[in-house]
Amino acid sequence: MSPAFKANPYPFYARLRAEAPAFPVTVHVPDKRTGWLVTRYVDVVTTLKDPRLVKNRRAAIGGEQRRPAWVPGFVRPLERNMLDLDPPDHTRLRGLVHKAFTPKLIEQLRGRIEALCDELLDRGQAMGSFDLMREFALPLPATVIAELLGVPAADQAKFHAWSSRIVTASSPRAFMLALPSVWLFLRYMRGLLARRRADPRDDLISALVQAEEAGDQLSQDELLAMVFILLVAGHETTVNLIGNGTLALLDNPDQLQRLRSDPGVIRSAVEELLRFTSPVDVATERFASEPIVIGDTVIPRGGLLLGVTGSANHDEHQFAEPERLDLGREPNPHLAFGQGAHYCLGAPLARLEGQIAFTMLMRRFPNLRLAVPRESLRWRPGMFVRGLRALPVSVG
Repeated sequence: MSPAFKANPYPFYARLRAEAPAFPVTVHVPDKRTGWLVTRYVDVVTTLKDPRLVKNRRAAIGGEQRRPAWVPGFVRPLERNMLDLDPPDHTRLRGLVHKAFTPKLIEQLRGRIEALCDELLDRGQAMGSFDLMREFALPLPATVIAELLGVPAADQAKFHAWSSRIVTASSPRAFMLALPSVWLFLRYMRGLLARRRADPRDDLISALVQAEEAGDQLSQDELLAMVFILLVAGHETTVNLIGNGTLALLDNPDQLQRLRSDPGVIRSAVEELLRFTSPVDVATERFASEPIVIGDTVIPRGGLLLGVTGSANHDEHQFAEPERLDLGREPNPHLAFGQGAHYCLGAPLARLEGQIAFTMLMRRFPNLRLAVPRESLRWRPGMFVRGLRALPVSVG
């Protein structure tokens, strides 16, 4: 979880794939338990798709799932989020929002995304040097998801601050320090939901409120959890895709020139950057509902498995020369968006944002370069995501 490890986890992942494809670890957040890191591509696919591996630990062990005593009750609403549920609850909740994220509807956002990119890049050009994370990679997807949901764009900075503290909590102490952010988010969201009940708008939050009022489709806790997970997941991955991907291009000038000289390669380029930089480093937890074998390891019933998507995307048995960035790589069956029932709902939106962001960034700034020494860059801590704290660049 440390920033130093996040800087380059791939050599260690290669060692795990070769020597210990199901590697025992102790997970401390939010409570202490034993788990296994799963690192080979075929095994990570199993953790994502095998019906014997479930999200609900209570269902896996056949008993009551107790919250750690030191976690307060106000966190309870977030336990009903889609990421932590299995069918039929997961199917029902996903069905309420999936229509808003179809490729056809997402394509209608193209003009707005392009206008946002122009506005943000205009500011960067005026500054000459700027932090690409703070000035571009963050506000672009944060604004898009805020507008899609109906959250005032002026609140995007506070939402990212809250979500960043939560997703980077890498110890019990850090988790405790993140709890005020959870409380602030829930307080804010209850107020916004009340306003949308009184004055519905043409946005996703209003649609979800109306679904809740229609009957048993969505409880109040599920509504809060839904908005939370859409806001957090709706921008965290794309922030890291743009930041990590830009750094990868600067590290590989031949591929950077390839993208500049052939804009038509952008679709496969984004897929390769998703594979090569893996914005989501580790998939969220799965629990074995019965004993299951991974490699030579028997995972007991109730065992916690963590599929390391960042390792799977660099598996030499699945990808030729996985440590080489190849923007034209085909085929490219990466796992950046997961697989199975929990395949990323926002994948079409993340892809479109990435395609537009990289295209316009390269077109607007032909002299883009790092403004600080490469070795001075720092990475965010945390188990699940991999992204930069800052990316200072100069545009010449």
